[in-house]
Amino acid sequence: MITHLKFATVPSRDQDAALKFWTEQVGFRVVTDQPMGNQRWIELAIHTSQTGLVLFTQPGHEDRVGGRFNGSLACDDVEATWRQLSARGVEFLSPPEKQPWGTFAIFKDPEGNEFVLSSR
Repeated sequence: MITHLKFATVPSRDQDAALKFWTEQVGFRVVTDQPMGNQRWIELAIHTSQTGLVLFTQPGHEDRVGGRFNGSLACDDVEATWRQLSARGVEFLSPPEKQPWGTFAIFKDPEGNEFVLSSR
């Protein structure tokens, strides 16, 4: 049986800048960083989650760099996380917004990819 989502990919043109952003600014941890073709396979751990992020662009999918990530990153307190990440230089499109289903904010990585940060 399927137990969980192992990883999701974040397309990037500049893997070094993406790695610096996700580790130094967002706080994820490198699980592996190894050559894979003309790129590197960079897998990141998200705090205690079983699901990770991979900084890799499938050949032929370069047009996906700079788009909206098809998913949402969860946290316990969007407003506190927004303050923390903003202080580290993470660019948010707007402050957190409360909705009937929860609170969310959208941030961008250096490649222009957009990510929804939301409460559970």
